[in-house]
Amino acid sequence: MAKILRRCKICRRLGQKLFLKGERCYSQKCAMIKRPYAPGLHGKTTRRMLSEYGRQLREKQKVRHTYGLSESQFKKYVQEAAQERGDKGQILLQRLEHRLDNVVYRLGWAPSRRAARQIVNHGHILVNGEKVNIPSYEVEKGDVIKLKEKSQKSKMFEHLPTILKKYQTPSWLSLDKKKLEGKVIGEPTPEDIGQVADTAAVIEFYSR
Repeated sequence: MAKILRRCKICRRLGQKLFLKGERCYSQKCAMIKRPYAPGLHGKTTRRMLSEYGRQLREKQKVRHTYGLSESQFKKYVQEAAQERGDKGQILLQRLEHRLDNVVYRLGWAPSRRAARQIVNHGHILVNGEKVNIPSYEVEKGDVIKLKEKSQKSKMFEHLPTILKKYQTPSWLSLDKKKLEGKVIGEPTPEDIGQVADTAAVIEFYSR
């Protein structure tokens, strides 16, 4: 319960629902519904005026916590995106979306990215027929991601077929709901990703 509260405080502190707790975030139990203000004694009554640095820091934290990365991991993604041509913020998000743990989440096989990371770590996922247990593994267009046959029969995934009946995958992924097999068929679009944060501010934060 303490871990749940800590993750809820992250959303409240940043002032945005980051969907860190899966189904709980869509229910009335969500802390952003019950207490939509910053944590702490004066969180309900005090509004802090942010400097430009503070605003950039907040936007950076939104993206980092959304994808569940450490500071060093996230900084590396930003530095690599900054070297690419084009919209560096969009490139950053696309790189993050291509992480295997995120793809497992986007396929609807896990209620949160944190849960998806555990699924990958425990060896339940095959990429092109080979077991991959590295959450940061970056999938490419044409890659086939499958939930192992043995894993499909475990209690952990017994309700997955029912959950997936109404689930809609993003446009850059296809999903065979019977075989529990997904495929990368394109690149994530801004519509697929949603408004995570002001990524231009994130790039600026690290360019100081």
